[in-house]
Amino acid sequence: MEPQKEARTPGDPVARSSGPSRSQTPKDEERREGDTAPAEASLDAEADGALADSAFEDALWELPVEPAERRPECSRCSRPQKVCLCPFLPLHPLHISTHLYIIQHPAEESKVLRTVPLLAACLPQDKCKVKIGRRFSEERDPELSAVCRKSDTLILYPGAEAANLEEFILESPIYPSTIIIIDGTWSQAKDIFYKNSLFRLPKQVQLKTSISSQYVIRTQPTNRCLSTLECAAAALSILEKNNYIQETLLRPLQALCSFQLQHGAQIRLSKEHLLKNGLYLKPMPKNKRKLRKMELLMNSVKI
Repeated sequence: MEPQKEARTPGDPVARSSGPSRSQTPKDEERREGDTAPAEASLDAEADGALADSAFEDALWELPVEPAERRPECSRCSRPQKVCLCPFLPLHPLHISTHLYIIQHPAEESKVLRTVPLLAACLPQDKCKVKIGRRFSEERDPELSAVCRKSDTLILYPGAEAANLEEFILESPIYPSTIIIIDGTWSQAKDIFYKNSLFRLPKQVQLKTSISSQYVIRTQPTNRCLSTLECAAAALSILEKNNYIQETLLRPLQALCSFQLQHGAQIRLSKEHLLKNGLYLKPMPKNKRKLRKMELLMNSVKI
């Protein structure tokens, strides 16, 4: 093993290749300084300072980097162990026949109060798969490509072409076995849906529900917008014909919101509610498209 380099501190002397040694007496230094021009003495002082700074920087680079300490996380719910939500999860993963694919925008992966880990913790691993990314293709993800091409695959994304999920399964000759849900903000979900041709291959469906989101610690565009967990809970309960699934999946979300509110979080009303009641304090956007969306929210027109 090679000996480690000795790190120097800012107060340690800096070795020089030439010049007087540190052992000379003050008189010797005075005699030498008397023979040196003031400008040269100034340059020597600057050089000494530069060498000292360089040595200090080298010493800093040699110091070991200490990784930031993270709170221990629960292996099941992915929450910090001190605020684990496992008591609100089912003892065993729910038995379902539907395959669920979550297409998650990379920005959602780092958010603390995300709902997908809670959703995945309630379902069997082979029935719930999370794909993280913005762009998907047959070359990059052959598995997802094959799923999108199956006739019994649905994608949950609202729009003019989307069918009501409950009505569709009653009329469809093939009962759906797979559903895809995009996880992200509305703008992120829109970007993923329209810039990946794979996601326009499955039948597009939407939820026709009047319930309000229980995910009250994040602001939603409208009163009808639901979190990813809530969308999955509603869709799976319809596909599995079992309302217990929805109740079970919503339980950890309710516990999460309750805990956050008890520790200082505020209830986040939707933009629609704030605009209609004159409570929206931010300036209206100058962009015409965004301004039009705001006007639609105020008039309760679906966007």
